[in-house]
Amino acid sequence: MTIIISASRRTDIPAFYTQWFVNRIRKGYCTVFNPFNRRQVSRVSLLPQDVDVIVFWTKNPRPLMKHIVELDARGFKYYFQYTVNGYPPQLEPNIPQLKTSIETFSELASMIGAEKVIWRYDPVLISNITDYNYHLKRFTQIAALLKGKTKRVVISLVDEYRKATYKFKKLKGQNINVIPSNELNYFKIGELMKAFSELARDNGMEIYSCAETVDLEPYNILPGKCVDDQYIRRVFGLAITNIKDKSQRSECGCIPSKDIGIYDTCLYDCAYCYAGTIKSGQKQRHDIDSPSLIDRYETSP
Repeated sequence: MTIIISASRRTDIPAFYTQWFVNRIRKGYCTVFNPFNRRQVSRVSLLPQDVDVIVFWTKNPRPLMKHIVELDARGFKYYFQYTVNGYPPQLEPNIPQLKTSIETFSELASMIGAEKVIWRYDPVLISNITDYNYHLKRFTQIAALLKGKTKRVVISLVDEYRKATYKFKKLKGQNINVIPSNELNYFKIGELMKAFSELARDNGMEIYSCAETVDLEPYNILPGKCVDDQYIRRVFGLAITNIKDKSQRSECGCIPSKDIGIYDTCLYDCAYCYAGTIKSGQKQRHDIDSPSLIDRYETSP
């Protein structure tokens, strides 16, 4: 039985845990505990013959890029969901500068091909420092810089997750007010989405939404799948299941994958994050030689 590996929706493995990941690739497996029950631990094969595709989710793939040759030599197929928002540091305090992100994106696309690097402008957060006009200008800028470097862009409106809502309240202390979803001007949202759609196509990109509750199809933005059977079939020639992943929320169209990340281990501390930033002491619990990302969970082969 083959699988798709997500690395990872829960944390940025390429940016912060590349050496652990490469070590696990060389060992041929890793272990992952159920985020809702740590007593449930699963062993995940990372042998090339058992893995259909690896989906990397990242805001900075630079640490992993020096290992691309090894991944190729081992026969892995993979693609990147690469977020480039260019937000102010109050919202993305630890993200590489936009110029650096564009340079890294371009280099990665040159290494593996533009079709295997998907640009995420995600989430679209409306606030007093990132209003509708801000997003129009920023999307226009980034789309032009990434022309020819990617074939697809994914967007979504910000969701008010519990962890994000807590951070939004803290932002008010910096005089930054995030507009809640029930107060958005949906006429302006529509105009913005229409502009995004036109800009994407003008720059040679398909545009899709990600797990979006708002209907964006009138603006020629179709519901997308980040783990996408049709995309995988087209790019890699693999015929795999089109069954929806039941473990994801109802708006998500992704097919099943095995996530090998752990929540609350990211170092970015982005204001909109649902996965959680690193907790006190969590970094010390990470061991690059452990089968699991944090602590030491082992199972029988």
